[in-house]
Amino acid sequence: MDFAHSPRAQALRLQLEAFMQRYLLPYNAAWHRSVQDGMYPPPFVEDLKALAREEGLWNLFLPSLGSDQPGTRLCNLDYAPLAEIMGRLPWAAEVFNCSAPDTGNIELLQRFATSAQRARWLVPLLDGRIRSAFAMSEPDVASSDPTNLQTSVRREGAQLVLNGRKWFITGAAHPRCTLLIVMCRNADAAEGDADGAHHQHSMLLVPLDSPGVQVLRNIAVVHHLAPEGHCEILLRDVRVPADHLLGGWEAWGEGFAMAQARLGPGRIHHCMRAIGQCELALALATERTLEREAFGKHLSDFSNVQDWIAESRIEIDQARLLVLHTAWLLDQGTCEAAQLRAQVAAIKVVAARLQTRVVDRAMQVFGAMGLSPDTPLAYFCTWGRALHLMDGPDEVHLRSVARHELAQARKRLGANAAYFTTPEQLQALPRIR
Repeated sequence: MDFAHSPRAQALRLQLEAFMQRYLLPYNAAWHRSVQDGMYPPPFVEDLKALAREEGLWNLFLPSLGSDQPGTRLCNLDYAPLAEIMGRLPWAAEVFNCSAPDTGNIELLQRFATSAQRARWLVPLLDGRIRSAFAMSEPDVASSDPTNLQTSVRREGAQLVLNGRKWFITGAAHPRCTLLIVMCRNADAAEGDADGAHHQHSMLLVPLDSPGVQVLRNIAVVHHLAPEGHCEILLRDVRVPADHLLGGWEAWGEGFAMAQARLGPGRIHHCMRAIGQCELALALATERTLEREAFGKHLSDFSNVQDWIAESRIEIDQARLLVLHTAWLLDQGTCEAAQLRAQVAAIKVVAARLQTRVVDRAMQVFGAMGLSPDTPLAYFCTWGRALHLMDGPDEVHLRSVARHELAQARKRLGANAAYFTTPEQLQALPRIR
């Protein structure tokens, strides 16, 4: 296994870093000022998007990109270091049309949409003309278990009718968001049918301006109000044509399987962006320790601060290797589904823990300044805490990893008996003369 960047990935990595240094970072203060003044997205973002597309830094994340579709087709392993670079500047991904949740939604549409659905929604998403949101989480149930979902869909003639409430729906407040992909429970699903529990959900393509769709509020995450939104949405007797069922009528009840297909690449993107933020946090902290003095010494001279730096470096590199290994397994297409699920679950836990620890140490080095908006650390801290819950809490992912390990143990039960040395075994052995 060789995790050195491929020549193509290395070239794109250098090109992306140069583009961000030349065009994005000079606009960073202006971006924040524009958002603060209520102008989102800032008008210059469209110019930056056009420039990124001209330079071939567009739709970098989609291995299945067709020759007739705009963008740069990369495998997961080649895209991973680019996601890490974009992660350092939270608004950067939109410039390259690589923002979540659009990336996951594009993957869904690419894999499952009918030709009509692709023409209406996939094409403008790939062009960056519209944005989208993925509506799964609900306020009244543990949404990490999709069998709990209460938002329902029923068929009435040529229409599908939705009712329910979703929340923490990322991207729904973006002015260009026109599409909700809504995970629903089929109204005709049999109650208590354990065998069919994962075949009782469907995904609907719901225009955001449909009658009955109400964006109730943009929910702050640990007091950070994201301009693109983490919204609460009420769906009250929302009616859409039956052909808005993702994948067509044959896909009725296949929403859970579609969601699982969406999560693998998306979690790799999330984790690599988190690693990028941790790299920046460590870089800022180490520079700070060389400049800041306390009790007659630079902070870098204190042994406990040196320990923080060393531990952060070790943990970042460990996490990156695990995520790259998972990306490689996903690209190979030969890994059994259970193992791949466990790998994806593991990186989600590792990335959340990594960001919490590394950013916390960096904030401690910066002192009071680390709590302020003057550095990106406070936002990184907020996002790192959210990662412990996003796409399912850590406990659910740990359960997935443990279940896989126990399943492997059951298959080999007794295979390691030779490693035991019991008194009975010793008694049965002849003495060595």
